[in-house]
Amino acid sequence: MAGQTYATHRQYVFMYHIVLLLLLLLTLGGSLMNLYKSIGDEKRIYSASLIFVLTLGFFLLSFLCRIFALKAQDRAIRAEENLRHYVLTGKLLDSRLSIHQAIGLRFASDAEFPALAQKAASENLPPDAIKRAIKSWKPDTYRV
Repeated sequence: MAGQTYATHRQYVFMYHIVLLLLLLLTLGGSLMNLYKSIGDEKRIYSASLIFVLTLGFFLLSFLCRIFALKAQDRAIRAEENLRHYVLTGKLLDSRLSIHQAIGLRFASDAEFPALAQKAASENLPPDAIKRAIKSWKPDTYRV
């Protein structure tokens, strides 16, 4: 994605964001309907409850796996941007920058990165404002 910009920097994985979410929602709905219809039937209530709880577990698992992977990526990006700032300026990133601000800075070109990092720290810019302030966009296509 060589022409990445603020408008095009978000990435969606069709199989995860659409297919898996739709399958989980349909399964959750079906298991909830099965549980509702099983109320009062001693032969079906246990298996219907088990199916519903397992479906909830898969739903939770899919989101937690996503969150854990993003947290690991966030830490790696912060380390990369800290190193990049050190290479460009001889100093580490300002400690006032949050991890989300550092992640927003990853799209800034080397020419504008140090000044934008200083502005973000001194004005406590939110990540979205940091991304919008970038003039020369550096694509990051590895994060999903």
